[in-house]
Formats: sequence, C-alpha cells, structure tokens
Amino acid sequence: MRKQLLAVAAVLSIGLMSFNAAAQTAPVEGSVVKIDESAGKITLKHGPIKKLDMDEGMTMVFRVQDTAVLKTVKVGDKVKFDADRVNGQLTVTTLQKSK
Repeated sequence: MRKQLLAVAAVLSIGLMSFNAAAQTAPVEGSVVKIDESAGKITLKHGPIKKLDMDEGMTMVFRVQDTAVLKTVKVGDKVKFDADRVNGQLTVTTLQKSK
C-alpha cells in the first residue's frame, strides 16, 4: 500500500512540474509604449512574467532578439510576447500582435 501511495505521489509531482513549466512559458500580454528601431529596443507595458520572477505587471524596456519584429507593431498595439535573459539582458524572444 505504501509503495502505491509513493507511486501516486510521484506521478502527481511530475504532473505539477509539467503544469508549472507550461504556465511559465505562456505568452505575456502587453501593449507597446515605445519603439526604438535604431537601438533594437521596445518598451512594453505588461503583466507578470513568472519565469523572470516578475510577480507584478510594469512598464519596461526590452531588447529584441530579431529587430525585424519591430516593423510589425506600432505604439498602442496590444501584443503577446515571450521574454528571457539573453547574454544577461532582458530580451523579447517572440512578439506578435494580439486581437
């Protein structure tokens, strides 16, 4: 009986870890505040970014991994994005307009 309980606990633990990993990789909703194409940066007002230990929304400047993405949005656009630390800098790795 004890071995069965341990097996169930292990399965539940793995399931919760998978759920947490999926939740942390979900796109973040935000809006474009400023675009600086020459510097390869974008200012976004956004919600929490759990994987970067940001528990509250804020407005901040990010580098962009692909500067071509800056031509696809304009100030005021609602976006969904993902960000990570790249070479020690907060960087938007994916960005797309949302409806």
